[in-house]
Amino acid sequence: MLVDLTLKEFLNKVAGSDPVPGGGSIAALNGAIASALAAMVANLTIGKKGYEEHEELMQHIAGVALQEQNTFIEDIDRDSEAYDSVFACFKMPKATDEEKAARSAAIQEATKFAALVPMQVARNAYELMTVIMDVARLGNRNAVTDACVAMMSARSAVLGALMNVRINLGSLKDKEFAAKLQTEAAELERLACAKEKELLDEINEELKV
Repeated sequence: MLVDLTLKEFLNKVAGSDPVPGGGSIAALNGAIASALAAMVANLTIGKKGYEEHEELMQHIAGVALQEQNTFIEDIDRDSEAYDSVFACFKMPKATDEEKAARSAAIQEATKFAALVPMQVARNAYELMTVIMDVARLGNRNAVTDACVAMMSARSAVLGALMNVRINLGSLKDKEFAAKLQTEAAELERLACAKEKELLDEINEELKV
């Protein structure tokens, strides 16, 4: 399991000559980092004087963020496994027409799955951005920049995952399926970039001296 490696081991594996873990796993890692930072800001707000009004919300955010963190951690391995599945299908026998048909069908199904895994990462990361927006606006002001880094990490998770969606769509024969995901990907990218800009503009204005 990739997630059981030390940080140094994981990064060395990324830097190696194997195609996995690659961008999809890193996108999921960015989601996990964003979740962890969101939970941290919420926890730094809970019990602090002046934030009593938002105590219940911060407790909720801390719980949600930790749940999302665990999901993204699972996605680090899930993305690499999806890639390996596609690669395994290409190694299937193709000596007869029947084998060729079975191989082609398997490749198509595995490629669909390889597109759906990062698509879900992107969806989850975008949903997390709304949580981060709340914790950034209402949480401990001493940790507001941590919330901004969480937002930037979440945006990277969205955009990185969507790139991995798109690279799988081109080889799909199911054009209706591909077009649907392509449209959703374009909208998610637009929304994620807009939400990140909204928060960063707001906080940069707040931090002006």
